[in-house]
Amino acid sequence: MDSTTIYGRNPVIEALEKGKKIEKVFLQNNLTGDFEVQVRNACEEKNIPLTKVPPRKLNDLSRSHNHQGIVAYISPVVYTTVDKLVPLLKSEGKIPLLVVLDGVTDVRNMGAIARSAKVFGAHAIVVPAKGSARVSEEMVKSSAGAILDIAICRENSLPIAIETLQMMDVKVYASDINAAKTIAEQDLKGPTAIVMGSEDKGVSRKVIQIADDTIKIPQAASFDSLNVSVAAGIILYEVLLQRV
Repeated sequence: MDSTTIYGRNPVIEALEKGKKIEKVFLQNNLTGDFEVQVRNACEEKNIPLTKVPPRKLNDLSRSHNHQGIVAYISPVVYTTVDKLVPLLKSEGKIPLLVVLDGVTDVRNMGAIARSAKVFGAHAIVVPAKGSARVSEEMVKSSAGAILDIAICRENSLPIAIETLQMMDVKVYASDINAAKTIAEQDLKGPTAIVMGSEDKGVSRKVIQIADDTIKIPQAASFDSLNVSVAAGIILYEVLLQRV
């Protein structure tokens, strides 16, 4: 167990009640009664992902049999949402630049993306509450600390978050190897969100359909695709070139 993991009923309830930065809660799948209701309501109120798992999974997560049916991850970052962040950026005279991660579950990839985002001037990384890499000590290391110095927007629904961005006049571009235009052919100087997909599936079809447009990185050789963190860095560099 690392320093970002807590377990046991009293420690987890205390963390929830005191507003600790909780990444995710795991609850034993056969628990019922007042405690289960208390935890479920607290997670819903604070927008904390809750997953019900068998006792064996809790044993593995806590490396103990004394977890009392509950394990939680403490996050080293404070989460926000796009509807709160974008107006704040605009009020500060900044041109919003966000990186939206659709299904990126590898800790090292997300850490590397955070590092590039910080270097090239992105203001935030947007992730789904479920189906995303956990912000952990390993991610902090792989990002060289950048993950602690950039806003993280955790959203219950990426499609809804994208529509919210669009309503706030942020153009949303999905990275897609089959896009008609390259990154240099798109105007990325205004408020922009770049959607990056998972290594195996890319950006989901639903997200591509609601995005304002797609973009691609030109390639000298025909090959499947770039690593997602490398691709994110190249795209963010192009944004920087257009804005300086």
